[in-house]
Amino acid sequence: MAEHRNGNTKTTDGKASGAAGGYTINLDNFGKRLKMMYSHWNEYNDDLWGASEVLAVATPPPSEDLRYLKSSALNIWLLGYEFPETIMVFMKKQIHFLCSLKKASLLEVVKKTAREVVGVDVVMHVKAKNDDGSALMDSIFRAVNSQSSLNGHNTPVVGHIAREAPEGKLLEKWDEKLKGENFQLADITNGFSDLFAVKDINEITNVKKAAYLTSSVMKHFVVPKMEKVIDEEKKVSHSSLMDDTEKVILEPAKVKVKLKAENVDICYPPIFQSGGEFDLRPSASSNDQNLYYDSTSVIICAIGSRYNSYCSNVARTFLIDANSIQSKAYEVLLKAHDAAISALKPGNKASAAYQAALSIVEKNAPELAANLTKSAGTGIGLEFRESGFSLNSKNDRVLKPGMVFNVSLGFQNLQAESKNPKTQKFSLLLADTVIVGQNVPEVVTSASSKAVKDVAYSFNEDDEEEEPLKVKPDVNGAEAFSKANLRSVNHEMSKEELRRQHQAELARQKNEETARRLAGGGSGATDNRGAAKHTGELIAYKNVNDIPPPKDLMIQIDQKHEAILLPIYGSMVPFHVATIKSVSSQQDTNRSCYIRIIFNVPGTPFSPHDSNSLKFQGSIYVKEVSFRSKDPRHISEVVQMIKTLRRQVTSRESERAERATLVTQEKLQLSGAKFKPIRLSDLWIRPVFGGRGRKLTGTLEAHANGFRYSTSRPDERVDVMYANIKHAFFQPAEKEMITLLHFHLHNHIMVGNKKTKDVQFYCEVMDVVQTIGGGKRSNYDPDEIEEEQRERARKNKISMDFQNFVNRVNDLWGQPQFKPLDLEFDQPLRELGFHGVPHKSSAFIVPTSSCLVELIETPFVVITLSEIEIVNLERVGLGQKNFDMTLVFKDFKRDVFRIDSIPSSSLDGIKEWLDTTDLKYYESRLNLNWRPILKTITDDPEKFIEDGGWEFLNMEASDSESDNSQESDQGYEPSDVEPDTASEDEDDDSESLVESDDDEEEDSEEGSEEEEGKTWEELEREASNADREKGNESDSEEERNRRKIKAFGKSRAGPISSAPKRAKMR
Repeated sequence: MAEHRNGNTKTTDGKASGAAGGYTINLDNFGKRLKMMYSHWNEYNDDLWGASEVLAVATPPPSEDLRYLKSSALNIWLLGYEFPETIMVFMKKQIHFLCSLKKASLLEVVKKTAREVVGVDVVMHVKAKNDDGSALMDSIFRAVNSQSSLNGHNTPVVGHIAREAPEGKLLEKWDEKLKGENFQLADITNGFSDLFAVKDINEITNVKKAAYLTSSVMKHFVVPKMEKVIDEEKKVSHSSLMDDTEKVILEPAKVKVKLKAENVDICYPPIFQSGGEFDLRPSASSNDQNLYYDSTSVIICAIGSRYNSYCSNVARTFLIDANSIQSKAYEVLLKAHDAAISALKPGNKASAAYQAALSIVEKNAPELAANLTKSAGTGIGLEFRESGFSLNSKNDRVLKPGMVFNVSLGFQNLQAESKNPKTQKFSLLLADTVIVGQNVPEVVTSASSKAVKDVAYSFNEDDEEEEPLKVKPDVNGAEAFSKANLRSVNHEMSKEELRRQHQAELARQKNEETARRLAGGGSGATDNRGAAKHTGELIAYKNVNDIPPPKDLMIQIDQKHEAILLPIYGSMVPFHVATIKSVSSQQDTNRSCYIRIIFNVPGTPFSPHDSNSLKFQGSIYVKEVSFRSKDPRHISEVVQMIKTLRRQVTSRESERAERATLVTQEKLQLSGAKFKPIRLSDLWIRPVFGGRGRKLTGTLEAHANGFRYSTSRPDERVDVMYANIKHAFFQPAEKEMITLLHFHLHNHIMVGNKKTKDVQFYCEVMDVVQTIGGGKRSNYDPDEIEEEQRERARKNKISMDFQNFVNRVNDLWGQPQFKPLDLEFDQPLRELGFHGVPHKSSAFIVPTSSCLVELIETPFVVITLSEIEIVNLERVGLGQKNFDMTLVFKDFKRDVFRIDSIPSSSLDGIKEWLDTTDLKYYESRLNLNWRPILKTITDDPEKFIEDGGWEFLNMEASDSESDNSQESDQGYEPSDVEPDTASEDEDDDSESLVESDDDEEEDSEEGSEEEEGKTWEELEREASNADREKGNESDSEEERNRRKIKAFGKSRAGPISSAPKRAKMR
C-alpha cells in the first residue's frame, strides 16, 4: 500500500500545481493550529515530546513514491501545503525556516500571525541555489544554544522525528551537523501523533468527502464491474482491476461524485485478491493473476482515497457460492467488526475495540480466534496509519471525540473443505472509516454495504446436478465442454422435473404449516362486515328558539344547522338532513309538481345500521312524506339544495368515521438547519387531495423519522412515518409515462379526506399529447428529432433525480436506528411481469423481491408474498388463450385475490417465478368458489388436515387416481357383446365435471364406432322414442309404417351408400 507514485499532492515547488504565486496560506487555520501545537507541547512535553526545548522538523524533497511522513503531515496541517526541502525549527521565542527564496516569500505572511498568537518571531534563512546551507544551519544552532543558556541548560534537548531518514543533500547535511552538535536528541513522533489525532471540523469534512468518494467507487464501480466480469465469465487480472479502479478514484465524475479531481488522490493502489493467495497486511498489492470466481471462492477488495490529503479506507469480502464454513466465518467477522466499531466511544481505551471483537469471536467461533488479525485497525487522517493509535489489545490511549479510525478486521488463512488448491485456503477482511462522535461512532463509509445479502453471490444453484456431467480436461488442459454449456443443457433437461419435486416438498411443508396454524387458532382476524355504522347523535336544533321563523309554510333548508323544515299541519317540523334517504320530484299534466322525501327507517332493506335508529327501536318512524306545489322552479331548487347538503354531510361524517379508526402516528421530527432534509421536487401525489381548485405539484422531503409531502397550499400536506412503511418501491419509467415512488403502509393514513394504505408520488416523464397531422411528418424531420431528444433528456434527468433520492434515503435507512424497520426501496422486476386483470381493467403486474405489485393503474395492487398461503391457477389445460390466478392468503377470513385473463403464454414464467419464491401452486380446469371452501376449512380444520390439506386441489393426483380406479374396476375384457348405451351414459355422468381434450376425443371416437355398428331400424327406433318424448304423438299409423318401410329399404342398400346417407341423416 505504501509504495506507489505520488499523485497530485499539493507542494510548493511548482511541480504539482504551478508557481508559488498561486498559493495562499490560510492564516486563521495557521494561527489556531500553531497555538494548539504550542499548548500541546507545553502540556505534554515530558510524556510525549521527550522534554524537548526545540522541535526540529526537516521535510525531504518530493518523491514519485506515495508515502506518509510526519514532516509532510505537519506542513499540510499547519500551513495547508507541503514544503519540500524545508527545515523548520520551533523554539519558545522563535521559529526558524530554512528554505529557498520562493518558499520564503510565501512564508513571509505568517510572521505577524505567529507573533500575535504565541508571541514568537519568525526568522527566515534563505538558501541560495548552489549553497549547501551549512552557514545558515550554524546560525540556527547558535540561536538554539543561546536560548538554552538563557534557560540555564548546558545541553539543549532537541526533538526530531527519528524514524524519518534524511533524503537529499540539504537534509543529509542537516542530519550530519545536528548529530555533530552538543545536543541531546529526543524522538517527538508520539507528540505529533497525539496532536494530529483529534480532528477539527474542517478536517472531519475532508475525511467525510474522502470517505464518500471511497464508498461510492466501491458501490458504483467496483461491485458492478466485478459482477459483470463474473456474470460474463471474463478473464480479468487483479492488476487490471486495480488500474481501472485507480482511474475512477482520480476522476470522481465517473461515479457521479462532485469533487474536484485536483483535490483527490489514492491512499494506496487498490487491492484485489482471490484464488487462495491473500495478504491482509496494509502493504499488500494486487498481483497479475486472473480474478478467480469459481464455486466457494473468496474475493477481497480494498480501496482508499484522499481528499485534500485526508485519507479514508474501505475493504469488502465477496463470497461466491459460499459453503457453511465460509458463511459462518463471515457472519462472525461481521458481528466482530460491528462490535469493534461500537466500542469506539469517548472515554474508552483504544484496546477496547479489539477486545470487543475478540470476545465476539471467542463466543461464537472460538476455533477462529487464532486466525483473527492482531489489530482492529489504526488511526487515519493525514497519514494512512497514524502511529500510536493502533487498535490492538495493548494500547491504553483514551479515545476522544473527533478521532478517526480505519477499523480493519479479518481472518487470515482459514481452511475450507475443498480439493481445489485455489479454494482450500481463504481469508476474510472488512474495513470502514469511523469517526468517534460525542455519543456514538459514525461510519462514514456505510454507503458500501457489508451485509451478507449484498456480498454473498450464488451462481451455481444446481451444482449437485452438474457434477456427474463435468468432463475431465484433456492432455492440453482444455475442457471438452464449457461449464456454461453443461449447466444450460442440464438445466433444460431437468427444469420441469426439479420444479415438480420442489412443489411436492412445498406441498408437504405447506400442509404442516397450515395444520400448526389452524391448531393454534391462527386463521386470521375476525370478520367485521356486519358491524353497525357509528355516527354522532343527530341534533338539528338544541333549542326551539333556534328554529328560523316560517316563510309562508314553504319547505325551507337551513344550511347552518343542516336541517330541513317541512310544513306539517300548519307547523314547521325540522328534520336533520342525515335522516333523509332520498329526495325526488315529479311534474304531472296539471302543471303541479310533487316532491317526495324518503327517510331512513329501521327494518327496511338496505338501510344502514345506524346507532341512532337502534337507539329508538320502539318508536314510530315517518317513512316518507310528499308535498304538492304549483311552483316547479322552487321544488327543483329545494331538491337540489337537499341533495347538495346531504352529500356534504355524508362526506363529512364518513371522513370523521374513517379518522376515528386511524392508528395514532408518531410526530414528524423535522431535520435541523445543520442537516438539510433529502428533497425531491415537482411531484404529484395519488390519491389526490380533495377540493375543486387546480391541482398543484409538491415536494417530498425525508426528515429524521419520516417523509413529508407538501404543496404551496397550507392544507395540502401528508406525513408518512418510516415506522409505518411496510414496503417502499421505486419504479422508473420504461414503457410507462411516469416515474414513481410508492409506499405501502402498515396502518391507514388520511390523504385529504381519503383513508388509504397506499401513497404514491410520481412525475410525468413526458407530456401526453397528440400532434395534429403527426402521421404526415417524416422520420427525418429535424423538429421531431429534436423533440425526441428533449423528451429523452427529460426522462433521463427525472430518472437520475429519483435514483439519487432513493440512494440517499437507502443510506439513511442503513443507519443503526432504522435497522429494525428493515426498510429498503424495492424495484419491480419487469422481465418477470405479466398482463392480467386484477380489478376492472387490464394492467401489467410485476413481481418484486418481496411483493407482487401493479403501481400504474388504480386501485393499486400490493400483495406481500409472505402473506400468501397458496396460489391456484384456474382454467388451465382447456386450450384457452387465457387463465386466471387466485391468491389464497394465510388469513382465511380475508377474501382471496383474483387476477383474471392472464395470457397462457405467461404460464411457464409464472410457474417458474412461484417456484423460485417457494410459493406452492396448484392448477385447476374450472374457477372455484372460494368463500364456501375457506368457510369449510375454518369450520372444521381437523377434517381439512385429515383429508390431505390442500391436496384436494392437486389436479394431477386426482386424474391419476380416477384413471387407476377405472382400470382396476373395469379392466380389459375382450367381448363381442356391445355395451348398453344407457350404462355408458351413467358412467359418463359419474365422471369429473372437468374433462380434458383427450377425453373428449376418445368419447367422439367411441361414439363414431358405436354409430357404425347400429342398423337403420335401431336408429329409427331411437328417433321415434325421441319424438315420443317430445310429444310428437299425433303422427298417423300410416306415416309411421311408411317411415319404417323406407328405413328398412335403406338398411338393405346400406353398403352402397351408407356413408353419405348416414351423414345426411345426422
